[in-house]
Amino acid sequence: MRIGILTGGGDVPGLNACIKAAVTRLVDEGHQAVGVRRGWGGLLSFDPDDPGTHERYIVPLDRRIVRTIDRTGGTWLHTSRTNPRKVKWADIPDFLRSSENGDEKGTYDFTLHILRVLEHLKIDALMPIGGDDTLSYGLHLHNQGVPVIAIPKTMDNDVYGTDYCIGFSTAVTRSVEFIHQLRTSTGSHERIAVIELFGRYSGETTLISAYLSGVDRAIISEVPFDAQKLADFLVADKHANPSHYAMVAISEGATMIGGEVIQVGQADAFGHKKLGGIGAWTGDTIKQLTGENIIYQQLAYLMRSGAPDSLDLMVAVNFAVMAADLAMGKSYGRMVALRNGIYTNVNLTLTGEGPRRVDVKQLYDEQNYRPKVRHVDGKPMFLY
Repeated sequence: MRIGILTGGGDVPGLNACIKAAVTRLVDEGHQAVGVRRGWGGLLSFDPDDPGTHERYIVPLDRRIVRTIDRTGGTWLHTSRTNPRKVKWADIPDFLRSSENGDEKGTYDFTLHILRVLEHLKIDALMPIGGDDTLSYGLHLHNQGVPVIAIPKTMDNDVYGTDYCIGFSTAVTRSVEFIHQLRTSTGSHERIAVIELFGRYSGETTLISAYLSGVDRAIISEVPFDAQKLADFLVADKHANPSHYAMVAISEGATMIGGEVIQVGQADAFGHKKLGGIGAWTGDTIKQLTGENIIYQQLAYLMRSGAPDSLDLMVAVNFAVMAADLAMGKSYGRMVALRNGIYTNVNLTLTGEGPRRVDVKQLYDEQNYRPKVRHVDGKPMFLY
């Protein structure tokens, strides 16, 4: 068999370990592995009639090539946020343009081209590693008859159908470390710290990071907040702290009551604009309301940089081995998963349910803006 592997969306620690483990498992069983560079964008830009694009976007994978890639973070295959079903005119490769007078405001579906490329490459099965957006196109290809086995990764941990995604543990580990480090400056200057974390739709990264680091308050994507109420809480928290400071963690996708998510720039192919700025806005608002000085820190890409922690390394390798076994067994249309602490696989159609959200009723105190974890007996490792 000839298995294609690609990574899409944002990079996370553990991707290279996943790629290496999948390749090693496949090659050891006598199969071929092929890497697609730059995610779905690599297949879009591959021109069967132009050899120059072949080496640029396709790379044969064997033990020698992947031998050391697991020693670093990110993705050795590179990534993109391309959605072949919604390609803007400006992003269409020249060889695919049928007219110079395209609709610059419209988008174009190049799924037929993707199918032709996969046939040209003689790909027997495709193994996309990604989050909700990347895997949604994998599901579309599955519905077009392409054999697909998906591997979930995103530090937001919000892919529907699995309790865990590659990258989540390292993102939480990084966040907790940086929050604790920021305590020194926040306490030294007797200020209120506002730490903004990634999390577009799901506030799980913020919730768990806040829970483990013991910050005073946490604002998550799922629950709009009242700025005055939050400011009053933080001032009280500061005065109650012998070191005279307070801290709040906030998801980038959070909103104030009646407000909207702060977005900047142009939307990507999946309709997402860049998030970021709610933390700065919240910090400025708290200062205006209270007169307190603020330390604002956006952790952003620091959460997804560097090598994976041991948990992400473990899950990445195990997910890869499971996916390779599914491919070799021709069990297509599946996604590897962790459910209730058990490694398993689920129907790929579950990814079409949209992003998974925090169980607010069970885990979040909406009135006091805090994690609410009272009883953990019987709960999975990451609480839901």
